[in-house]
Amino acid sequence: MTIALMLAGMVALAILNVPIAIALGFVAMAAIVLVQGPDMLPNLALEMFNGASSFPLLAIPLFILSGAIMNASSISRRLIAFASALVGFIRGGLSMVSIGTSVFFAEISGSAVADVAALGTILIPAMKSRGYSKEVAAATMSSAASLAIIIPPSIPMILYAVMAQTSVVKLFVAGIVPGLLGALAMAGAAYYHAAKYGFPREQAFRLAEVWRTFKEALWAFVLPIAILGSIFGGIVTATEGAGMAVAAATVVGGLIYRDLDWRELRKACIEGGIQTAVVMLLVAASALIGTFLTEAQLPQALGGAITRITENKYVVLLLLNIAFLILGMFLHSAAAIILVIPIVMPMVSAVGIDPIHFGLVVTLNLAIGQQTPPVASVLMTACAIAKSDIWDTTRVNIPYIVALLVVLFLCTYVPAIPLGLVHLFYG
Repeated sequence: MTIALMLAGMVALAILNVPIAIALGFVAMAAIVLVQGPDMLPNLALEMFNGASSFPLLAIPLFILSGAIMNASSISRRLIAFASALVGFIRGGLSMVSIGTSVFFAEISGSAVADVAALGTILIPAMKSRGYSKEVAAATMSSAASLAIIIPPSIPMILYAVMAQTSVVKLFVAGIVPGLLGALAMAGAAYYHAAKYGFPREQAFRLAEVWRTFKEALWAFVLPIAILGSIFGGIVTATEGAGMAVAAATVVGGLIYRDLDWRELRKACIEGGIQTAVVMLLVAASALIGTFLTEAQLPQALGGAITRITENKYVVLLLLNIAFLILGMFLHSAAAIILVIPIVMPMVSAVGIDPIHFGLVVTLNLAIGQQTPPVASVLMTACAIAKSDIWDTTRVNIPYIVALLVVLFLCTYVPAIPLGLVHLFYG
């Protein structure tokens, strides 16, 4: 009952257009004061500070900054040129280029919004000039950008790891196979669009062109290999790897390619700082929710109620999938993780669901949520670039959403897909 009232309060404040972080903090403070008395108020600021000062969370602004540096140099353009030489010969080649470039970009940025903002400004106008409708261009770029939170590094995975108190590195490893499966599934959806609308091929496949663009983008490929290799090899933590990403992107963009646009970088850093502030305020407010729920033992009560109905972990996963798909339509990924994970983790543990497996399931749900209005932050960004209507774009986006749903249910009910590499590397 208490959880329901808190959720109702959250929804009411959201309808009044109160920012999610403020709504979270207000509901948590009201619950604490009502249950434990006003004497607890002096402790709330300290709880918020402690909640937002976790070391793994430092990776978030650092990965956002590394993406900003890539956007302000020619790294993105070089990746696009290589992807075009590699897959541009397929019908609907620019759609394939969007997906392929997003795979490479995802290995550094960790943010789908950063991905669509960086690549969409180049690829969406290019698609429109080649006869793609603005809705198809926006839908393709938006869905491809969501690979950024599935393929490591991933900002939602970092948040989940902090909330669930599990390994960020193992989550990153778990995202590799599902991310590649997602890219293949999207390529199938893109080919369906290409055949339906008669989109052109971009260029004949020439090995010499592939080699030329590969050499030009070589340092861009070195970035994720060095960063993710160091993280997976246990040489650095995920947070230290994020620091490496910033340093490496600066060296490659500023010293090797020598085309870092400092004015654009300043603008991107300001936008990244705003994104980071929003996320960290959410995290700080969630600390109050977590404190209240833990002391009231409400997650355990909810878990007990559900396990009395069923202890089958696959049925529980189905229920949680449905819940996250619905939440993803109304909440940003960070807010959904921060609000729900502390509540459901005791139940997840009680029915024997691996927290790494569950983290991947949550991430895939949120990737779909980024494409489903009314919130759909990534889709809205793509629509703003393409100047397309969000609902018309959503109708065109259905094949991509279906592709992601297929990957979601494969990863949910075939745990070996996300966990195979984790077990191989870590036993």
